This record gives sequence, structure tokens and C-alpha cells, in this order.
Amino acid sequence: MAAERQGGGGGGGRGAGAEENKDHKDGKDNKENERPAGSQPGGLGDSLGLEILQIVKESQQQHGLRHGDFQRYRGYCSRRLRRLRKTLNFKMGNRHKFTGKKVTEEILSDNRYLLLILMDAERAWSYAMQLKQEANTEPRKRFHLLSRLRKAVKHAEELERLCESNRVDAKTKLEAQAYMAYLTGMLRFEHQEWKAAMEAFNKCKTIYEKLANAFTEEQAVLYNQRVEEISPNIRYCAYNIGDQSAMNELMQMRLRSGGTEGLLAEKLEALITQTRAKQAATMSEVEWRGRTVPVKIDKVRIFLLGLADNEAAIAQAENEETKERLFESLLSECRDAIQAVREELKPDQKQREHSLENDSGKVSNIQYLHSYLTYIKLSTAIKRNESMAKSLQKALLQQQRSDEDGKRSPRPQDLIRLYDIILQNLVELKQLPGLEEDKNFQKEIGLKTLVYKAYRCFFIAQSYVLVKKWSEALVLYERVLKYAREVQSGAGAHRNSLKELPDVQDLITQVNAEKYSLQAAAILDANDPHETESPSQVKDGKPLSERFETFCLDPSLVSKQVSLVHFPPGFQPIPCKPLFFDLALNHVAFPPLEDKVEQKAKSGLTGYIKGIFGFKS
Repeated sequence: MAAERQGGGGGGGRGAGAEENKDHKDGKDNKENERPAGSQPGGLGDSLGLEILQIVKESQQQHGLRHGDFQRYRGYCSRRLRRLRKTLNFKMGNRHKFTGKKVTEEILSDNRYLLLILMDAERAWSYAMQLKQEANTEPRKRFHLLSRLRKAVKHAEELERLCESNRVDAKTKLEAQAYMAYLTGMLRFEHQEWKAAMEAFNKCKTIYEKLANAFTEEQAVLYNQRVEEISPNIRYCAYNIGDQSAMNELMQMRLRSGGTEGLLAEKLEALITQTRAKQAATMSEVEWRGRTVPVKIDKVRIFLLGLADNEAAIAQAENEETKERLFESLLSECRDAIQAVREELKPDQKQREHSLENDSGKVSNIQYLHSYLTYIKLSTAIKRNESMAKSLQKALLQQQRSDEDGKRSPRPQDLIRLYDIILQNLVELKQLPGLEEDKNFQKEIGLKTLVYKAYRCFFIAQSYVLVKKWSEALVLYERVLKYAREVQSGAGAHRNSLKELPDVQDLITQVNAEKYSLQAAAILDANDPHETESPSQVKDGKPLSERFETFCLDPSLVSKQVSLVHFPPGFQPIPCKPLFFDLALNHVAFPPLEDKVEQKAKSGLTGYIKGIFGFKS
């Protein structure tokens, strides 16, 4: 807080020590109350500056919005406002009475007054976004959401008004106008006033583009990111106004990013579903492998209509992370469609069994549609695992070239696991109902199985090479060549279906090279004198205390697990403690007591009378 006293131009740093004790969790945030970037200390004649977008983005990323926690960010804004008011001595009354104050142009001697209003706007906006998340289950909170957005716009208007002062530099004025336009666009967007929202977003986009062009590339990154954030909102507003071409652009944006986030997410998903539903009304049947089946379930129609777009987006994905996200999205939609078909299959069980008997094993239309959707799901899973395998192969190759240490690097075992899953998916494909008699399909699946078996054997051999099991690796390389030749000989008319698979000829070339390398490594390993053990290096497992007379090279003696003695020591036999039994009692003769017993019997009444009168016997 000492830094605040030095940096405060107009307010000083009163109550700093007490505030630091109250907010010990946010001790590192106290530095934020110093003059933000862009300020120039001095008197009233100096221009004030505030990096509005930079402050907002940094605060959001550091205090919850990286994980979508708007409540945490709102708490941070409240605490920072309290610290700013204490630092600037701009309190709203005391603990007993509230006295409202407004920042006016006359007291605008420090850019932290502008930061005060900015934090007010951010606090209202974060509360609105928190309510937006909760409004999914509690619709009544939408009214409170709109109220807080209006409050945020009101604070943004006040910030823009203050920035019109001659004391504020030109860059801050433009950023304040863009911030005001952004919040206004969000409010109009929630009110579904599409034209007004698009105008506000366009104004915001124009200002940020001009700012990006006016500064260096490093400074322009932040402005370009905000432009990319609001572009989908502009397209969505244009679509609702009547621009049909904006829909295609929105879908491409969504697919390229692997899913939209923020204000537009739910609305865009609903819009895409609604558009596909309109197109699905004209879709009544689908053809697969020479058989046409009717499609009556709306969810299945919507999925089949979007299948081509999703596959095209996966093919155009820029990186592996986006591709993986798109694969997961496609598989999730496919599972939902399969579940909808299963629900239709349950009441039709008896009818399906009857049709199987009458049609000589031909499955019903709904069952064939289920097989088609299952084929799409399994094929997509195979493509996803193959994509992951390719990325792992690249990482494995780079690791062999660089041999860098650090975090866990990929191993051949990881690839083996992926190819195991692919082979299991191919087994499930061969067992799909309705395709048992399709010889071409079964032949294609058989060839694909051989291809993936060859790659699986190749990476198993690679794992054996790492542990120097040369003979096992050589046998597996021969098995790889066997599978590859079977694929080449049996491809014939199925070459078109094998185009998407890894090239078998490249695998054969790689295996031949690996075989020669393996043979050379095995010869060198056999002739390496350091690897052969001499009799003096053989250990018998005895501890050091039992082999003092025998010389043995034992590397474990200089390690942390040295074997010196047996511990705990073993049990040894000892003599038992003797047991004593008292047998003398059985041979002891006690003296007779009959004379004493008879004497007591003679003294009866007579002895009693004598005792009364004092006579003694």
C-alpha cells in the first residue's frame, strides 16, 4: 500500500493498512489500485489515459472467467471497488448512512476515477452473465438479467461522458465508445432488437479495427480478438433481420471453432437445429448400400442433414484439438439419433420378429436404419482413433529425432491401444444386422482389418525393439509383411474403399528398413562385452554378511537398497522352559482325627449344664 501513497496523484492512500488486513486474500490485487497503464501523473493539465480493454480482459482471465465463473469475477469487482474508494477517499457515506456520490469532471484528477466507473459496469455485467447461466433452469431470472444489463449500460454511458473531457486522451475516448457500444449491443441482443444490436456491434467492431491498425502488432492482438468475438453476433443479427447468407457463415464459424462460446452459444445452436428441422421436413428417406429406407424420426433427419457439414468441418480443421472436439460433437449427436431409433424399436419388437420370419431373414426398415446409424458411429470412431494415431506417430518420430527429456513422451504402447480399439470397432461392423449376407461389405471390412492388424503388429514389434527382444521383433516384422501382402493381393475391386486407409506400401518399405536395422543392432548387442556377465558378476542373493569370503561385483552395494544382513532375522530353535508337576500330594498320609471328633460328640446337654453353673470337667 506504500506504492499507492507514492502513486496517488489526488487521493492519497488512507486506510491502507486496515484494508490490507481485511482483504489479505487479495493482497496481490492491491497493486491494481495504483495508476493503471496509460496514466500520467501530474496536475489537472496532464491528459489521463486508461487501457480499458486490456484491464477488462486481464481481470476477467485472472479472476474466474477462464473457467466461466462469473460469480467469482463479480466478487472480485466488488472488492476492487471498495479498495479504490478507500484509496481515493471517495466513500459513499459511512456504516450508518449511505450518501451517494457521482464522479464529475471537476474531480477528475486521477484516472482511477475512470477505473471506478469501469468496475461498476463490469460488476453489473458479470452479475447479468451469472443470471444468464441460472436462467436456463429458472426463467424468472431473465428479468433480473435484463435489469443488470441496463445498469451496466448506464455505467458505460457515464464512463463515455467523462471521457469526453479534454483531460482524457484520444485513445481512451475511443475505447470508452467501443465499450459502450459493446454493452449496448449485448442489451439489444437480449431484447431481440436485432437491427439496433447489429448497429451497436458494428460500431464497436469499427472502433477496434481502427485501433488495431493504429498500433503495433503486439498491441493489436487484443483488439483483433474482440473483433473475432463479436463477428458471430453480427452475423446472427443479420440472419434474423433477413440475410439468409449469414446462416452459412455462422455454421462455418461454429464448425471451425469446434463450438461457439459466450452470448451466442445457445441461440446459435437453437437456430441451427431450427434450420435443419425445416430442411428435414422435405427429407423422407435415405439410401445406403442399395437399399432405401424411410426416415420418420425428426432427430434422425436433423442428424443426417448435418452429417456432411460436420464431416467437411473435420476435414478442414486447422489443428488436432479442434478436430478432436468436432469428432466428439459428431459422435454425441450420432448417439442421440441411435437412442431415438432404439425407442422406436422397442414397441415394434414382435412385428420385427414376424417380418424376419416372412422375409427370410431380411431385417425391417427401422432395424436397417439402426444399422446405418451404428455404421456411422463406428466409422467415425475409427476415423477419430486413426487421427489420434497419426498425431502420436508424428510425436514419436519427433521424439526419436530430438531425444528430449521432460514430460511424458508417447510410446509404441499408446498406439497399440488405439489399434486395438479400431479392430474391436471393425468386429462390431461385421456383426451389424442386415449386412451378414453382403459379401462386398464383409470383404471390405476384412481388408481393413488386415491393414490395421499390420500396423498393430508393427508397433508391437517397435515396443519389443525398445527392450532389446530382437527375435520377437523380427517375427512380428515378418507378420506385418504377411498382412500387407494379403491386403495387396486381395484389394482388387475394393481399392476405392481403401483410399482413406494408411498406405500399405509405405509400411512395407518401413518394415524392410527396420529389419536391417534390427539385425545390425542384434549383432552389435551380441558382441558387446559390457553386456555379457562374468562369473564374478553373478549374484546368489545372499546378503553381504554371509559372503565375506567370496569376491563378487555387486552394484547394489553403492545403491540405496543395499543388502547387508537378513532383516528381520529368521527364527532359531531354543530349548523349552521345563515344566514342574506337584505329585507328592498323592503319596502323603495325614494323621487320624477320629479321637477328636468322638470327644466332641460326648459333651452334649451335660456339658452345657455344667458350663452354666461353673463346673469344669
